[in-house]
Amino acid sequence: MTSDIVHIGGYTAASGGRGDGIVAARRDRGSGELTPLGTVAATESPSFLARHPTLPVLYAVNELAEGRVSAFGVGQGGELTPLAVRSTGGAEPCHLAVAPDGGHLLVANYGGGSVAVLPLDARGVPGERSDLVRHEGHGPDPERQEKPHCHMVSPDPGAGPLLAVDLGTDSIYRYDLDAGSGRLVPRAPRVRTAAGTGPRHLARHPDGRRCWVAGELDATVTAYELTAEGDLRQRGRIEASGRAGHVQPSEIAVGPGGRFLYVGNRGVGTVAVFALDGDLPRLVAEVATGGEWPRHFVLVGGHLYVADERADMVRVFRVDPGSGVPEPLGEPVEVPSPTCVLP
Repeated sequence: MTSDIVHIGGYTAASGGRGDGIVAARRDRGSGELTPLGTVAATESPSFLARHPTLPVLYAVNELAEGRVSAFGVGQGGELTPLAVRSTGGAEPCHLAVAPDGGHLLVANYGGGSVAVLPLDARGVPGERSDLVRHEGHGPDPERQEKPHCHMVSPDPGAGPLLAVDLGTDSIYRYDLDAGSGRLVPRAPRVRTAAGTGPRHLARHPDGRRCWVAGELDATVTAYELTAEGDLRQRGRIEASGRAGHVQPSEIAVGPGGRFLYVGNRGVGTVAVFALDGDLPRLVAEVATGGEWPRHFVLVGGHLYVADERADMVRVFRVDPGSGVPEPLGEPVEVPSPTCVLP
């Protein structure tokens, strides 16, 4: 097989977007080229997508005032068959992840400032919520941090705690998931970032000992050490971009092999590349994406796929294996209001 399927989520009219639902595309493993196959699931504002670790099941948040998650069976050609729709118990869910053992779905409710847990049955179909934990507090920004805004849930691939990143309270909350009851057990205290950081997303290093957090509001990247006990110890902070202008970081990810860190910067329309060869990430390049608003990206098979929400496109780059620097390939792929690329 020389190709595989990529699914792309985005905003529909329900959230002021131009998409119709989840789009499928065929990815050539050699060239990295994407060939759109059209909308394969008409669902409202599927702004973030995740796959089950062992089953052919795809999950999407529906980022609406009354938040939902939708589950789909995935066919060989990327077609999606609806399996279930469940409430998340909070407004505007914007991120979700499956527990490493495939037993639970974890959802970040941005508007609700909460984390939801839904059990998954043997077929990967979500049941009704088993838990909903609401965060409390606010940050110094009166417009963006007036209340909690959970933006990401990051399960530990090993035995460590779930990390829930909350933009509104400048906090990273830690939870242990009780697999039997499907409930979250908080680990105190929560980890507080610098005031006004607005932590958005978190990237873990494959070594399990380091992670980095993108600050959406202050345009920084904060480096942490992850201890064996599940603590986060701050190692320092750097600027997310070397460009002048209003920088609003979005996605953050560690490249294959763990040598480079990538940060998407909205406003200036770049992906910044940092070497991970020292105590703090070191900026080695900053590449224009061809649009202004790179909302999400993913690294797969030596290529980088950047979803630009406002430019209605996914841009494909080849990543130089030595330098880690992306180089654009061909013309952008037209996709309306894309917000997530899932290989």
